[in-house]
Amino acid sequence: MSLTITTPELQGYLEGFTRFEKSAPGHDLGWLRTLRQEGFARFSELGFPTTHDEDWRFTNISPISRTAFQLADGAGKINSRDLDPFRIPGAACQLVFINGRYSPELSSLGKLPKGVRVSSLAEAIKNDAASLEAHLGRYASFDRDTFIALNTAFLSDGGYVYVPRGVVVEAPICLLYVSTGNGAPAMAHPRNLILAEDHSQVTVVEDYISVNSGVMFSNVVTELYAGQDAVVAHYMIEREDTQALNVSTLRIEQQRNANVESHSLLLGGALVRNNVHPVLAGEGGECLINGLFIGKGRQHMDNYMLVEHAQPHCNSRQFYNGILDEQAHGVFHGRIIVHKDAQKTDAKQTNRNLLLSDEAQIDTKPQLEIYADDVKCTHGATIGQVEENALFYLRSRGLDEIAARRLLLYAFASECLERMRTGPVRNYLEALTPSWLPEGTAVVEAAGAAVQRNWEELG
Repeated sequence: MSLTITTPELQGYLEGFTRFEKSAPGHDLGWLRTLRQEGFARFSELGFPTTHDEDWRFTNISPISRTAFQLADGAGKINSRDLDPFRIPGAACQLVFINGRYSPELSSLGKLPKGVRVSSLAEAIKNDAASLEAHLGRYASFDRDTFIALNTAFLSDGGYVYVPRGVVVEAPICLLYVSTGNGAPAMAHPRNLILAEDHSQVTVVEDYISVNSGVMFSNVVTELYAGQDAVVAHYMIEREDTQALNVSTLRIEQQRNANVESHSLLLGGALVRNNVHPVLAGEGGECLINGLFIGKGRQHMDNYMLVEHAQPHCNSRQFYNGILDEQAHGVFHGRIIVHKDAQKTDAKQTNRNLLLSDEAQIDTKPQLEIYADDVKCTHGATIGQVEENALFYLRSRGLDEIAARRLLLYAFASECLERMRTGPVRNYLEALTPSWLPEGTAVVEAAGAAVQRNWEELG
C-alpha cells in the first residue's frame, strides 16, 4: 500500500509506521497486514481531531498532536518489588507490560480454570492467529475514530483473555501497564482482546501506572465480546504520572442476555480521554457504566460514553461522579442511542460533579437519541460544591475542617465504589481512593468561614 502524507505533524507517524510494519508481530499474515494498513490509511485521512469536532469540543489534544513521539521500547529498569504496591491481592494472574510490551519475567500467570487462555496479544498472534481473525478489529471501528485507527495501525501487543463456554473465573485477571519514562516523548498502542463465550463469567482489570516522570502517550483500545448469558466485569484504573497522556477506548459487544459492567477510576495523567462504547446487540442485555474521576492541578479528564441499544428489552445504566480541584477540567459527554428495533429499552444516565475551587471546570453533556417509540429513558447532570450544612454537622461532632471535608468527599466517591461487586478489586480500590482525594485549601477556608458563621448564629 502506498501512503503519502503532506501534513508535517503526521509525517513522523508515516516514517514510524513504515519501519514498524516490517517487523511487527504477524507481519507475514495477510489479514493482519491489511488491517494495519487500512488503519493507518484511515488515520492519515482523518488526522487528529480539534475542538471544532463535536465529540472533542471540550478537549484540546494539541499536547498529543504537536508532540513528536517515537514508539516506546520495552526497556526499563524495573524489578518485581517495584510493582508490589500495584498488585491486587487475590488476583488469578497479572500480566505486566513495560511501555506497552509484555514482560514475562515480571508477570505471574497463576492457576486458571481449564480452557482459559491468558497471554500477551503478540504471543496469541504467533501461536493462534486463526482464532483472533474473527474478532480482532471487528468491534472497534476506525471509520470515524482517529485514535482507534492509529492504534490499529500500530497493533502489536497487549492482553489476550479467552474464557470458553460455561467457564467461571472467580478471581480477577489483571493487566498492568507500566510507563517508565526515559526523557524523550514516547508512545505505546496497547491492544486488548477479551472474549467471554456463552454462559461464562470473568473479571478483567486494566491498570495504567508510571514508575518515572516523563511524557508518555498511551493510546489503548480494548475489544470485549460477551456471548449469550455471559457475565463480565471490566475495570479501568488510570493513575499515571501527571505528564502522561492517555486515550483509551473500550468497545463492548453484548449478545443475548449478556451482563457487562464497566468501571473506570481516573486519577492521574495530564490529559486523559476515556471512551466507553457498548453495543447491546442481543435481546435482554444489561450494561452498567460506572466511573469516578478525581482531578487537581491542571489535569484534564474527558469521559465520552456512547451506549447503543440495538435490540429490544435491554437495560443500561450510566453513573459518573467527578471531583475537581484547583484548575482541573473535567468533561462528561454521555450519549444514548436507541435504535428503531430496540423497543422496551430502559436507559438511565446520571452525572454528578463537585467543584472544589473557583477555577475548576466541568463540561457536561447528557444526550439521548431515540428512534423507537416504546422506551423509558432519563438523563441528568448536577454541578455543586461541598455542602456547608454537612460540614457544620461533622464539625459539631468534633472533626476538624479538613477531616470533615475529606469524609464528605469520600462519601461522594463511594457512590461509585459501592456499585462495584464485592471482592478483591473493590477492596483494593476502596483502600486506594482516599489517598487521591484533594485537599482543596480554598474550599476548606471558605467552609471554615461558613462553619464559624453557623457557630456564631447558634451562640
